[in-house]
Amino acid sequence: MGEGNQTSVAEFISLGFSQDPKIQILLFCVFLIIYLLSVFGNLLIIILIQTDSQLHTPMYFFLKNLSFADLSIVPQMLIHFLVKRKTISSAGCSLQMIVFLLAGCTECALLAVMSYDHSVAVCKPLHYSTVMAQRVCVQLVIVSWISGAFVCSVDSAFTLCLPYQNIINHYFCELPALLKLASADIYKAEMALFSIGVIIPLAPLSLTLVSYWPIIFTVIQMQSGEGRLKVFSTCGSHLTVVVLYYGSGIFAYMRPNSKTMNEKDQVISVFYSVMTSMLNPIIYSLRNKDVKGALRNLVRR
Repeated sequence: MGEGNQTSVAEFISLGFSQDPKIQILLFCVFLIIYLLSVFGNLLIIILIQTDSQLHTPMYFFLKNLSFADLSIVPQMLIHFLVKRKTISSAGCSLQMIVFLLAGCTECALLAVMSYDHSVAVCKPLHYSTVMAQRVCVQLVIVSWISGAFVCSVDSAFTLCLPYQNIINHYFCELPALLKLASADIYKAEMALFSIGVIIPLAPLSLTLVSYWPIIFTVIQMQSGEGRLKVFSTCGSHLTVVVLYYGSGIFAYMRPNSKTMNEKDQVISVFYSVMTSMLNPIIYSLRNKDVKGALRNLVRR
C-alpha cells in the first residue's frame, strides 16, 4: 500500500523508537529484559496465589486477576527491533489495540476494586468476611472484565471504521497513535474516546480516592504503630501502582490531540504499556510478607 490516504490498509509500517541499527539492538536487549521480567513476575504471582492456601483471600484474588491482565503485553515490538521492514497486518494491528484496551480498562477497574477491598479490610475488619464474600469477589472481577470489554468495544468501533494512512510513528498499535493516521474526520472518534476517557479511568480513580478517605481517618485514630505500618505497607503498594498507571495513562489519553506522535508521547506510553506490567509484581512482592513467605514455601517444595 502507498503512503497516501487509503480507504483500506492491508498492513501498517511502524517507525518505532529509532532507525539506527545500533540503538535498535540496545533497545531490543532492554525491552527483552523488561518483557521477560514482566512475564516471569506476573506468572510467579499467579502461581503463588494459586498454590498457597494462605493467599486465598479477596485481596490476592484481585491481585491474581491484575497479574493476568498484565500478561497482555504483545512482544511484536521486539521483532521490529531486529528487522528492517517493521510491518504488521491490519488484522494484527487491530487485535493488538483491542487486547491492550481490554487489559488496560480492566486494570483500571481492578485497581478501584482493590481500593474498596482495602477500605473494608481497614475500616470494617469485623464485617470483612461478610462484605467481601467469595461470591461478591467473583462478581466484582466479572464486572471489571465486562466493563473493560465494553469500553474496548466502544473505542474500537469508533476507531477501526476510519480510513488510515499506513505509517505509524509509534512502536505498537495504540489508539492515540492510530487516530493520528486517520485520513478522515475523526471528531466523533475523538469525542467517543474523550467521553470514555472521562468514565474510564476517572470513575475508577474517583472510587479509589473515595475508598482511601476512610482509610486515612482510621489510620489516624489507630493507637498501634504496628497496625499503622501494616496498613501503610499494604496500601502504599497499591497507591504506587495507581499513581504510575493513572498518571501516565491520563497524560496520554486525555490531553489535546496533536497531529504527530513525538518522542515524549512514546516515552510516556512505555510507562503504562510496559513498565507497570513489570513493576506490579515487584511492588506487591517486595513490600508484602505474605507473598515473600509463599515464595519461600514454594522454593522449599
